[in-house]
Amino acid sequence: MRCLIRILSSSVVGLGLLTGLAHAEEITIATVNNSDMIIMQKLSGEWEKETGNKINWVILEENVLRERVTTDIATKGGQFDILTIGAYETPIWGKQGWLTSVDDLGQDYDYDDLLDPVRKGLTVDGKLYAVPFYAESSFTLYRTDLFKAAGLEMPAHPTYDQIKEFAAKLTDKSKQQYGICLRGKPGWGENMTFFGTMVNTYGGRWFDMNWKPQLTTEPWKKALTDYVEMLSKYGPPGATSNGFNENQAVFATGHCAMWIDATSAAGRVYDPKQSQVADKIGFTAAPVDVTPNGSSWAWSWDLAIPASSKKVDVAKSFIKWATSKDYVKKVGESEGWVAVPPGTRKSTYALPEYQKAAPFAPAVLTAILTADPAHPTKDPVPYVGVTFAPIPEWQAIGTYVGQQVAAALSGQTKVDDALEASQQKIERDMTRAGYIK
Repeated sequence: MRCLIRILSSSVVGLGLLTGLAHAEEITIATVNNSDMIIMQKLSGEWEKETGNKINWVILEENVLRERVTTDIATKGGQFDILTIGAYETPIWGKQGWLTSVDDLGQDYDYDDLLDPVRKGLTVDGKLYAVPFYAESSFTLYRTDLFKAAGLEMPAHPTYDQIKEFAAKLTDKSKQQYGICLRGKPGWGENMTFFGTMVNTYGGRWFDMNWKPQLTTEPWKKALTDYVEMLSKYGPPGATSNGFNENQAVFATGHCAMWIDATSAAGRVYDPKQSQVADKIGFTAAPVDVTPNGSSWAWSWDLAIPASSKKVDVAKSFIKWATSKDYVKKVGESEGWVAVPPGTRKSTYALPEYQKAAPFAPAVLTAILTADPAHPTKDPVPYVGVTFAPIPEWQAIGTYVGQQVAAALSGQTKVDDALEASQQKIERDMTRAGYIK
């Protein structure tokens, strides 16, 4: 009898294994080619081993990723089971019914551990439509050794006038040493993410309360003039080709004295495995001009499941794994604690290992928690968002203006002409869409 039970048990186990193999799935994940996502891909073999499922990775440059996933989601193409999208797309696409809600990942996921403003930005009508993989604001990174050698001191809250002065003094093109690196690659999520904060702090806004574009106002002209001057005189050559990843490489190889960009960069440029200047870096707040409002952005890169996916349960299993507390620890133990995904979980900032490895952590957390998308400008606006307006038309608007800003930077057009062309196009687009009566 016992032998029969053992035989039957073995048969059941065997059938169970065969059933598990029969139900193994392959999911396709579209993601951006940032370092944090490359680490996710590297470690994902553990999830594949645990679950028996496989992943087809589609890793794309930021602008290309946005174009591909936007087209697929809008046409219900069903190419992807998991999308890497941001704080702009998530609420719009969730409201449209294009995303699957992800409120049911289990009590052990600990939703309350997610940073409140990040979670709020991904929630529509009480439903969470994406989970944050990493979140960021922006700040100023600088070379402490170059500042010391030049007898300069970086203030806790620099102004753009001070940044221009420092950039001039720290530029030595004969040594390929550039005073400042800023995003110049055109795109609403590339140059316009940074330049949008300049416009905000210079006192500008995208739209007035009647949704009329404001791109020919004095704050826009002053901000674009200063932006073009800083990069033309004190930036690296070919700045219109440099986005986040390119500038990170320039800074990490020691060719840039200052870099104003995402707080998520800190973990990479402080990592001696990735940076030649890891022990020579300081950080301070993003610069301001006439107002602190909107001087630093609020953003998150998030994992979402399109409603068109036929493998929702498997997709939920992966996004739970990749955004869990355990995943943070996996990254810390395998890649170094300085490399863990920032800005998503409160518990990350309580880890002694992370506190020791990441001297920038308190500043990053403060920047994320104090960025205020509800009050992004000096004057009132009809939208919520520091570097974007959460309307479907925004991607086309931001991309076009990004192209005009890049044209002004490269000298193909003048500042006033770039802004006038942008103003006219946006007025047409907003009128056609019914925002302007």
